[in-house]
Amino acid sequence: MTDALAFSATPELLKSLGTSLGLGLLVGLQREWTRDRVAGIRTFALVALFGSLSGLLALHFGGWIIAASLLACASIAILGNLAAMRGSRPDAGLTTEIALLLMFVVGAVAVLGHRLEAVVCAGTIMVLLQSKKPLHGMVRRIGESDLREIARLVLAGLVILPLLPNRELGYLGVLNPFKAWLMVVLIIGISLAAYLAGKFFGGLRGNLLAGVIGGLISSTATTASIARRSQTAGSIGPSLAAIVLTASAIVFVRVALEVALVAPDHWRELLPPIGAMMAWTAVVAAIAQRHAAKHGRHSESEATPSELKSAVVFGLLYIAVLHAVAIAKQHFGDAGLFAIAAISGLTDMDAISLSTAALVQDGHVAPATAWRVILLGGLANLLFKAGLIAIIGTRPLIRPALLGILATILGGSAIWIFWP
Repeated sequence: MTDALAFSATPELLKSLGTSLGLGLLVGLQREWTRDRVAGIRTFALVALFGSLSGLLALHFGGWIIAASLLACASIAILGNLAAMRGSRPDAGLTTEIALLLMFVVGAVAVLGHRLEAVVCAGTIMVLLQSKKPLHGMVRRIGESDLREIARLVLAGLVILPLLPNRELGYLGVLNPFKAWLMVVLIIGISLAAYLAGKFFGGLRGNLLAGVIGGLISSTATTASIARRSQTAGSIGPSLAAIVLTASAIVFVRVALEVALVAPDHWRELLPPIGAMMAWTAVVAAIAQRHAAKHGRHSESEATPSELKSAVVFGLLYIAVLHAVAIAKQHFGDAGLFAIAAISGLTDMDAISLSTAALVQDGHVAPATAWRVILLGGLANLLFKAGLIAIIGTRPLIRPALLGILATILGGSAIWIFWP
């Protein structure tokens, strides 16, 4: 009974319900894409939600609830297939029938005291039922190559990643297989997200959305994936450069939030110069977005990005840089704070920002020194991105992207030197 109560706690239960819904949408996406089907993207999501709520009821009433729910689903699936084979309904499906079963379970869950969860589930059901045209339209715009890339992302992120050990191994204890492969997953995922954003939204909105997503997740991984994408037919350099520069601008928004949270007593001294850098990167990104809107629309012939090989190569490069950072720290120690910032900032802005802000909050580093350390890490990160673009990217991307990065570095250097 203790386990049942622990599982039924609202945050954990909502996480479980959300996971079931997401997995149902994922499998339903593939089934919706095939023409010969009875259940599609909405039905699979509803069935997954039905199974989760049935499991919740089973915690209170016993395992027979799950058996009865499985029997009900099997019966509906059989009836749906019979209707499809007889051809009595040209668009036979199970969505309404599953929704009826699901609302029965929602009512039972509400009576058991889980009213919030019942409300959330009922709202989700209503949204899924109402979203038939948008969801079906989205699936129709996804080609076989797009679906294949989504399957590769699922393999890398949901199958391989959870199996890897999440601990430091090897020389100097800096090799974490989980985190290293996570970079591979990020590159594949960000590249696919940027491609789909351009495909579904197009123009300025697609570039902006792709850049914001990339900056929130990993601007370095975004740069690597975009540089690789520039090699595909139909890719337009200004559009890809706009994504890279937008992601780089979002990084400093994230850094400002991290500093404010970790060093709340010193944010007045730390945030103004970081905010100036954030504003300057936003100006550069806005210019790049405007230029892309005029000259950089994606061609309809752009191929679906296939990032697995290049993502693995970048993962190996990332591991090599991590070892270089560890060796530098071993030789310089904490006294070489600027040297450490310049090296560690190459691949990761978060580590140097969070650690430096913590040192300021504890009184070990002066705010005037701290923001310069953080900014130096940001400039080093920009240099690393420029190197990735120069090595991996193609000429149409290299020129606009490097000009934008150079302008950003010059502005950041001016802030670093002349800020009082």
